[in-house]
Formats: sequence, C-alpha cells, structure tokens
Amino acid sequence: MRILIATRNDHKLHEIRAILADSGMEISDLRSVEGAPEELPETGSTFVDNAIEKARFIYELTGQVAVADDSGIEVDALGGAPGVFSKRFSPEGTDQANNAFLLQKLAGVSDRRARYRCVIAVVGPKGEFVAEGRCEGSIVEGPRGHGGFGYDPYFVPEEFPDRTMAELTLDEKNAISHRGRAFRQLPSLLTRIHS
Repeated sequence: MRILIATRNDHKLHEIRAILADSGMEISDLRSVEGAPEELPETGSTFVDNAIEKARFIYELTGQVAVADDSGIEVDALGGAPGVFSKRFSPEGTDQANNAFLLQKLAGVSDRRARYRCVIAVVGPKGEFVAEGRCEGSIVEGPRGHGGFGYDPYFVPEEFPDRTMAELTLDEKNAISHRGRAFRQLPSLLTRIHS
C-alpha cells in the first residue's frame, strides 16, 4: 500500500519510515505532490485540529488518502506550552533558538515535567480518523546526545531516565516516542478508511 505523508521534514520522514518498516507500506511525501505548498496550513489551536487541517488540505489537492501529523512538546510548568507552537516557540524558530528560549522560561523552575505529543490524522473519501501518541518525561538543564532533532537533547523520557531522546538509538526512540506510538496505529486507521 502506498501512503502519502503530508510533510517535507526529513527527520520526521526518517523516523516514520523506520516505525513502519515492517508494514509493507510505500511512503511518499509532499515532494511527490505537484502544486503542494512549502508550508501547509496550521491554524488550529490543538494538535488534532492541525493534523486534520493538513491531511484534509492534501486530500483535497490530490484526491489521495492523506496522512498528516502534528506534534510538539508540552511543559507542565509553562501551562502546556509550547504545545502547537513547538516549532515556532522562539522568534527565530530554529531548534537551537527554541531550546534556548525553553531553558530561559524554565530558569529557576524545579518542576520540569513534560511530554511529547503526536496526533496523526488520516483523511479520505470515507472520512477523517485520528490517533494519538504520548511520551512522558522531563526537561534537563543542558543538552546531551547527538541524535534526534527538536527538543530531543533536553528531553529525558520516563522509560530511559538516565538518557535524553538524543542519546537513544533510533530503535529505542521509536519504541517509546510519541510519534512511534501514534504511527503504529496507522494500519488500523487505514483499515477503517478503506473498509
């Protein structure tokens, strides 16, 4: 089965392809869609809203069943921020600037609990279906590791309390990550949308 993932993010695609490696799915991305914009609309206030909006946009553009995700990090001490603004948390919007801004916001804060969340949406002729994955953990004060992307060097998952996400192997990360937990539900969503 060929599926269209509504993204151009190489880091994200690498993880998704690894997560779905045994599914038999052939994965393509927005670079294969003529007329697809560089950035998809993300006007929602929740991960669910944004995932559905992106998948719906690509489904309407192509007529193909489309899969999109929206994901980010929520920090309890910041009232769940950055949340849907994780990619654009700082004015610069780069990983380095976002992490620096997060640490600045958490200066002197002892409660550093956080979670990664990922919502996937599948949109096709038979409707719209969503699934969610979460990974609980906390934010450390200094970066560790060279893997992953985004906030990974600062996020310690509960399942590996002595390592950040950036210190895990890809297989370890995908086994516990928000994205892994969401995308492992994709085959059942596709069954529903094709039934």
